Amino acid sequence: MIVTVNIPDELAAQAKARGLSLEAYVQEMLAQQLARPVEIQQLRTPEEIRTWLDSLAQLSDKIPPLSETISREWIYQDRD
Repeated sequence: MIVTVNIPDELAAQAKARGLSLEAYVQEMLAQQLARPVEIQQLRTPEEIRTWLDSLAQLSDKIPPLSETISREWIYQDRD
C-alpha cells in the first residue's frame, strides 16, 4: 500500500532528532499505536447502575403528572 501525505516540518524534525528516516519514524509510530490494547469499556456493576438510576430520579418529584390524554392544548398550555 502506498500512502501519500503532506508531512509537517515538525514531524520531519522529530524523525531527524531520533536519527530515523521519516518513513521509519512513521512506521514506528504506527506500530506503537497498533500494539496498544484497545480499551474495552467495562460493564457497570449493579451498584453503579442503581446509583446512576437514583441520580436520574433525584428530581422526579418535580415532574408534573401527565394527563390521561395528551393534547396539543395541554402541550402548549403555558404559551399564549
